[in-house]
Amino acid sequence: MFVRDEPTDMRKSFNTLSAIVEHDMKRDLLQGDLFLFVSRDRKRAKVLYFDGTGLCLLAKRLERGQFGAPWKQRRKEITLSELALFIEGSEAVHGPLSPPLLRRAHLVTKMPESSC
Repeated sequence: MFVRDEPTDMRKSFNTLSAIVEHDMKRDLLQGDLFLFVSRDRKRAKVLYFDGTGLCLLAKRLERGQFGAPWKQRRKEITLSELALFIEGSEAVHGPLSPPLLRRAHLVTKMPESSC
């Protein structure tokens, strides 16, 4: 799950947000990752992702309050749990909630040698 690190014009839709993902964020949209965009006034947020058959765009507008400002936190990635809290407008997402994300390289462990 990737976060754009600057405010986004919420008039943008599939094509323009896709271009932002590929050119500005340097990510491959077709890998199935989710991409979060937040408006300058932090009242609106969109999540763009490819589900294997096409692009999906989820949008939310808060009636009261504001979303967090991911560009202030300098975080480019959040977990799915953090996204769920963010979309609900939780105040708890203003700081890191989860341990650092592990990469595949960290998950590969060396098997102990057999003593046979």
